[in-house]
Amino acid sequence: MTASDEQRLDKWLWHARFVKSRSLAAKLIEEGCIRVNRQRVVKAATCIKCGDVLTASLFGDVRVIEIRGIGERRGPPDEAAALYCERLGSPPSTSRNGEGGESDA
Repeated sequence: MTASDEQRLDKWLWHARFVKSRSLAAKLIEEGCIRVNRQRVVKAATCIKCGDVLTASLFGDVRVIEIRGIGERRGPPDEAAALYCERLGSPPSTSRNGEGGESDA
């Protein structure tokens, strides 16, 4: 693979504007908040490529995204949004708990 085919995970998270700095991205990765293709990663230098699926637990929100591109720079939000697409179909565990509480009342 060439350098443009893959990228460090911390750098990609920064380019895609999920975090404000690479050091924050590295911290989240080391804390186990990011999974790549359902496998927990703890190294910021983990390489990712197009087609990989990230599961990110960021700031109380769980997001499942598919990587669509590798960024050359941290550009404007429109450019960053083109690097990934949200995947639907995450398990609705929190909504089920909320519905159960309402039906008991």
